Amino acid sequence: MSEFKDRSVLITGAGRGIGKRLAIGFAAAGARVGLMARSKAELDLTQLEIEHQGGVAIRLRADVRDAEAVRTSVDRMRAQFGPIDALIGAAGIQGPVGPFLENNSVQWIETLEINLIGVMRTCAAVLPEMVQRRSGKVVIVSGGGGANPRPGFSAYASSKAGLVRFAETLAEEMRDHNVQVNCMSPGGAYTHMTDEILRAGEKVSWKEIQDAQQIRLTGGIPAEKQIALAMFLASERSNHISGKLLHVKDDWKKLENSVVPPDFYTLRRTIKV
Repeated sequence: MSEFKDRSVLITGAGRGIGKRLAIGFAAAGARVGLMARSKAELDLTQLEIEHQGGVAIRLRADVRDAEAVRTSVDRMRAQFGPIDALIGAAGIQGPVGPFLENNSVQWIETLEINLIGVMRTCAAVLPEMVQRRSGKVVIVSGGGGANPRPGFSAYASSKAGLVRFAETLAEEMRDHNVQVNCMSPGGAYTHMTDEILRAGEKVSWKEIQDAQQIRLTGGIPAEKQIALAMFLASERSNHISGKLLHVKDDWKKLENSVVPPDFYTLRRTIKV
């Protein structure tokens, strides 16, 4: 029997991209999945795909920038599926692409509101019950620029780096409550963001364009690898791991039966004098 059979998993950004991939993967493993996103059409399609495969899902139409809408959606999911066992924060936009001085400031701020503040609002709605039950998992999806500079994507990179530090800080606060908080970097996969990069042309580096072209050609990181990492971090197999940033290409499977040094897989720098 799957370790996620009848467990409740809330996934934001579940209408498309990485969030949709993870939603379909968790549902296939037997989880009862809450699908949160802004687009009704995208939510309808994701739920339809899940149900056609025999899975169970509920549509939760909400903008992660709207605290009341998020709380209402979380309450609806609990009423139908019971306590939420895991939260997967995957809602995100790429934001303005190109040099910072050419960016639209409204779009720049919107990127942080969705990518960073949206995760904060979702965690605020979900965590109190996890703390009360002394059980829960939070997996936050990071991305390119989360651990390294990414010219041409200042809003996106800033939001993702902020998510990593938020996860590290929250993990420390949740440690005594038996709630684990981690970030996962899913690697490059073909989504609408890939096409946005290609349309940007000379606004971004040749390497960004080259990488995007390769991803469009190959599809990028297979969904199975992203789902496997998310499931590891959302399962009891990772109860000893919290406050970490794991990339899909890391040898993360070896961590299941080993102790992770405090400064490994974090945003912190190692400096040699």
